[in-house]
Amino acid sequence: MSVINKIASALNRNDEEPNVKLAIQIVNEHNKDSVKVLVDNLFNKNKGIQNDCIKVLYEIGDRDSSLLIDYLDEFLTLLDSKNNRLQWGVMTALNSVTLSIPALINSALPKIISAGDKGSVITKDQVVNILIKLCSIEEYEENAYNLLIEQLIKSPTNQLPMYAERAMPIIKEENKQLFVEILTSRLDEIEKESKRKRVEKVIKKISDK
Repeated sequence: MSVINKIASALNRNDEEPNVKLAIQIVNEHNKDSVKVLVDNLFNKNKGIQNDCIKVLYEIGDRDSSLLIDYLDEFLTLLDSKNNRLQWGVMTALNSVTLSIPALINSALPKIISAGDKGSVITKDQVVNILIKLCSIEEYEENAYNLLIEQLIKSPTNQLPMYAERAMPIIKEENKQLFVEILTSRLDEIEKESKRKRVEKVIKKISDK
């Protein structure tokens, strides 16, 4: 049975269970041929097939990123897709391979950042995740940190607490001042008290480091 016959839409399913099961099967079998078929079908004219295939692919990437690293060019191309589900799914896949191919992801940051600026909230979330991962690698830390700060400056206030919390592990003594200053400068913008308190908690933890 073709791998495309196992995706949710081919089975007339409206849930993601078949896609997750398929991802697990492909990872267990280390089935590179199936991965290629899925990537090829990201360009299918049927949006349902596109959506299912990207779901399977980023579930694969979450479990074994080595199966996706040969398809960076295809993922970057699809960041321009008008299919929002496909666009943020591709960004999720890129996040999954960041630590496997950091040099290539770092080189692609202008395209990644541009797509994030124009994309949905989930797309932006994944951009931040990518930058945080690159900050954990000394060679790319400075550039990624500067770009992360830019994201914190312009991020939606609803997302700011989550971004601040996720970034905490990569904040160091030498760069924490700017991080704290940016978060502090945005506190008055956060209307919801619970979200403001989350940011204040991050500020205190980093300041006390």
